[in-house]
Amino acid sequence: MDAKDILGLPKTAHPLSQEKKSRPPKESQRKPDGISREVYALIGGVPPLMPAVETSQLKKRPPTDEKITWQWLPFTSSARKDNLQLYHWVRVVNGVPPTGDYSFAKYNKSVDVVKYTDEEYEKYLTDPMWTREETDQLFDMCQRFDLRFIVIADRFPSSRTVEELKDRYYSVSRAILIARAASPADVSGHPIVKEPYKVAQERERKRALSMVLSQTKHQERKDAEVLAEAKRIAEARMVARSAKELELPVTLNDGLENNERALVPGETVSPSSNSQFPSGTVAPSTLMADNASTLGSLKMLRVYLRTYALDQMIQAASSSAGLRTIKRVEQSLQELGVNLKPRVPTKAVCSHHLELRKEILTLLNLQKQLQYKEAEGSSYRDSPYETPGTPKDRTFVPDSMSFGGDVLGDNIGNYIYSCIVCLLICFFCSFFFVLSQFRVLFNSCIYIECQGKELLNETRNERPLAGQKLLHHLRSLKGLES
Repeated sequence: MDAKDILGLPKTAHPLSQEKKSRPPKESQRKPDGISREVYALIGGVPPLMPAVETSQLKKRPPTDEKITWQWLPFTSSARKDNLQLYHWVRVVNGVPPTGDYSFAKYNKSVDVVKYTDEEYEKYLTDPMWTREETDQLFDMCQRFDLRFIVIADRFPSSRTVEELKDRYYSVSRAILIARAASPADVSGHPIVKEPYKVAQERERKRALSMVLSQTKHQERKDAEVLAEAKRIAEARMVARSAKELELPVTLNDGLENNERALVPGETVSPSSNSQFPSGTVAPSTLMADNASTLGSLKMLRVYLRTYALDQMIQAASSSAGLRTIKRVEQSLQELGVNLKPRVPTKAVCSHHLELRKEILTLLNLQKQLQYKEAEGSSYRDSPYETPGTPKDRTFVPDSMSFGGDVLGDNIGNYIYSCIVCLLICFFCSFFFVLSQFRVLFNSCIYIECQGKELLNETRNERPLAGQKLLHHLRSLKGLES
């Protein structure tokens, strides 16, 4: 009994293993000529000529039950006064034609021409150069042709120029508007009242325009060169003027500082003071030049934001300072509770903000100079080389105006003295070394000479013994032969 008997299953042979589903053979793609096998394996075959777009990505039209037809229907336009009925094709949805005015009637715009009465004409509009009939004809044609004065001048019965027609129309309209207003202030903002038509200016404009249009290529080239030169001169003058505006207060401040320094006794300026500045200091001439160039570039823009001008001035003031110095300036502003950029950038606020940044930068530069001088003084106090008569417990007082000119001279003297001593020591050492080498060479020569003499004596003593031995051997040989 097995599991099949227990479960009541028939005893049949094991079913054959299901055949593997046959996969469709892959289409072998031949590698195109002119491309390597590695590159072809990376791209995965030849790309399609057109991008494949799946139908699921396309926008499906929503199903609708509307029945749309096109019908030839009549229409009228509110732009016409004769109620003319015309026909056109109309899109009809579910058999209901569209209602309303003609869609293009909204583009029919007309000019509101002022109308006057006989009383107003006699009171405000009389002109010896114009009659009543000509004025009426002018206003009728202005209403008909929508103020196209070229067409009006071409169809006007009398010989009037375009400027004369414009002058008459605008002068009459202006007089009527002022006369009908309760006060002149009520119509002061109207374009016709605010900017009256000027006949002389219009004629001059047309004359200048005709002259420009009648110029030759050579004259146009000359005018362009003159305009370019005038623009260059104006830019140079603007930059020079801004530089003068910057130089004037700086020069006055420098003069006051120089006078104060001259009044204080005992202060002298070292000639080497410029060379002893730390790297973080900024020269006033550099700041003046940067400010002048920045103001010149801003004036060239004509229109700019005050925050943009403040950023440019800050960059010009901090251009000679390092990145660490700029970060220290920003940190100082944050410690003082001042925003890095003013929230209300008015002219006064921006100028005070820029002045505060410059003062903080000057303070940091002075702190660097103080640290530099203190380090220099401590190094000279701890130096073992002292000049005679100088007490050891003398306190070093840094001079605010001199930056180490005398100390630099003492350093140069000590350096030259040490160099001479080193050269003398090297000379004597090399002399004794060469002398010892000569001594060794002399002793070796004497030794070689002694050895040569001994060898010569030995050879002289051994020659007779060798001859006697040779004679003895010859005699022995002769005895054997006999």
